[in-house]
Amino acid sequence: MQTFNSGGVRIAFTDEGEGDPILLIHGFASSVRDNWVDPGWVAFLTGQGFRVIAIDNRGHGESEKIYDPKAYAAALMAEDARGLLDHLGIARADVMGYSMGARIAAFLALQHPDRVRSAIFAGLGGNMVRPMAGTGPIAHALEARSIDDVINPTARTFRAFAEKTGGDLKALAACIRGARDPISREAISALTLPVLVVTGSEDVIGGRAEELAALIPGAEALTVPRRDHMRTVGDRVYKDGVLAFLRRRP
Repeated sequence: MQTFNSGGVRIAFTDEGEGDPILLIHGFASSVRDNWVDPGWVAFLTGQGFRVIAIDNRGHGESEKIYDPKAYAAALMAEDARGLLDHLGIARADVMGYSMGARIAAFLALQHPDRVRSAIFAGLGGNMVRPMAGTGPIAHALEARSIDDVINPTARTFRAFAEKTGGDLKALAACIRGARDPISREAISALTLPVLVVTGSEDVIGGRAEELAALIPGAEALTVPRRDHMRTVGDRVYKDGVLAFLRRRP
């Protein structure tokens, strides 16, 4: 992977293919590899004629690990994404984020609307405009000496995922403690760009796609049947829906 400097933080990224640029922003405890390469997104989109740029968020993947929760505000992480576009000389791109990445993509679109051609908020529906709940137990689970010490089932799931992806548990705990900036209904409703919201029908973490889409003028919703938060990522319905959206957006 390549790297660039974002306000003193080393950020890793990939840049593949040719065509209209699309920036991919992964979810919490994930990475470019786990969210976009292994589930087939990079190959799928480059094969359809897109230039795919994918960022390892700070504290994740091959990017620099930071242990201060204040460093993980979603607004700061959105500036990493904007800085990557600057670094590559890309004036405007489609942007797709998954889960935490969808929140970051929303902040990017709100802070720099001229840089975002369209936004795909995946793995995060109506819960985008609600306070983030349960982050304390998740942080404690990441800081626990062993996964065997984690009793909370949701927190245990996050700990298991972080171990599977080889994440830095201390950095991830700082991230989940810090990345809690709310997005108000009023703010999200101010978006005027093309938006697609995607969640699985069984996704209790992200909430319903239709609920968030209803707040954004002209936004579309896609529900992936029989998929929860983790299993939506590589689903073909999700991929085909995104491609169709990208083909028809202005």
